[in-house]
Amino acid sequence: MGTPEGFAYRDEGGTVTITHHGRPAGTLRGAAAARFLAAVARGDDQQQLMARVTGNYKHGNERRAREHPRNRGR
Repeated sequence: MGTPEGFAYRDEGGTVTITHHGRPAGTLRGAAAARFLAAVARGDDQQQLMARVTGNYKHGNERRAREHPRNRGR
């Protein structure tokens, strides 16, 4: 499984904006923003955390998808 990269976040006073390679990927408000900031303060892997929060992470089926007949030529 690949390592997520290219994520960044800004804490805007109760709202956390997450970007991926400079493009908006998600916004957290209220309790979700507080949980995210607490995890960051705890020292959790920020890139992995932001990937999971935005839904931009691998699901484990990429190898099977690559071997599917319609994707063999890619």
